Amino acid sequence: MTTMNHVKGLMEELVRRGGSDLHLTAGSNPFFRIQGQILPASSEVLSPEILREELIALIGTEKIAKFDKEKDLDCSLGLEDLARFRINLFLDRGSLSCVMRALTTNIPTFEEIGLPENVQQLLIRPRGLILVTGPTGSGKTTTLASIIDWINTNEAKHIITIEDPIEYSFLNKNCLVRQREVGEDTKSFSNALRSALREDPDIILVGEMRDLETISLAITAAETGHLVMGTLHTASASQTIDRIIDVFPTSQQQQIRVQLSASMIGVISQTLCRKIDNSRALAAEIMVNNAAIANLIRESNSQQLYSQLQVGAKFGMQTLEQALSDMFNKGDITMEEALFKCNRPKVLNSLIEAEENQP
Repeated sequence: MTTMNHVKGLMEELVRRGGSDLHLTAGSNPFFRIQGQILPASSEVLSPEILREELIALIGTEKIAKFDKEKDLDCSLGLEDLARFRINLFLDRGSLSCVMRALTTNIPTFEEIGLPENVQQLLIRPRGLILVTGPTGSGKTTTLASIIDWINTNEAKHIITIEDPIEYSFLNKNCLVRQREVGEDTKSFSNALRSALREDPDIILVGEMRDLETISLAITAAETGHLVMGTLHTASASQTIDRIIDVFPTSQQQQIRVQLSASMIGVISQTLCRKIDNSRALAAEIMVNNAAIANLIRESNSQQLYSQLQVGAKFGMQTLEQALSDMFNKGDITMEEALFKCNRPKVLNSLIEAEENQP
């Protein structure tokens, strides 16, 4: 094969088979992740020389030089008429390795990703903080892309995104959308967020809220009249509140609880489930801030948030267990999958039993 044929061919095959990730390691055969499973992509072993040469051809000598210096690299790449890829380079026992995540160029709608349409009520708020949370690979980026696309279609706003790296590219529809990539367009999330406050945005998307400074700036931006969206790697709404507060020194935590109780709009905590047909579907826990939720946050009673989610359907709330129970009752997922993905197995069992016992 000529230069770029090995890796680019694998990227094309990944997209054709509907996979999410391509795993490459020098001196080893490549692997795909398809519907959550790791599968051999080819029996052909990529030599260190071939893999390095082809990565240089794909992402350029400057990025490879940066990787050689720092031993890690995040970047993105768009291949015309194929897909956009998020790329991470790293060393595996001294060998060059790479993971490429394929991102569809078509941004899915709420219905296509399985997000309840009542999430739209959160997006028409003029200011506040919306968080999309979940483990790695749970579709947080895709959910945020759908949210931005919905706003871009239905509102007339100025949107600034801060991402590492940029994964979905947005065209200006009814909104002006500016996308900034950490490392390329700005030094850090906190630098870009601080700068964004002087760039006349209506909406700010923070790709990842990694540290105290970024979280503090996001809360401040939400308080000062902006709609701010971000992600955290937490598994539930209550865990999300605790994670944000615990980032701050003890002396500041009560003040942060007060700020968060006033500025929080909602939390979407999501996970991807394997359906019976081997495709994947989203299950989401949704918390919408109301007077009861705000009081629990302010009074440091986050352990009681779950009970408010259980009875908050009229506000658009639902627990993860309610979402999984609905998916099981519709025949979308198995009981084993529902139990594997839930946080509270006893609650899930009681919900399913109550549904089965209905006349």
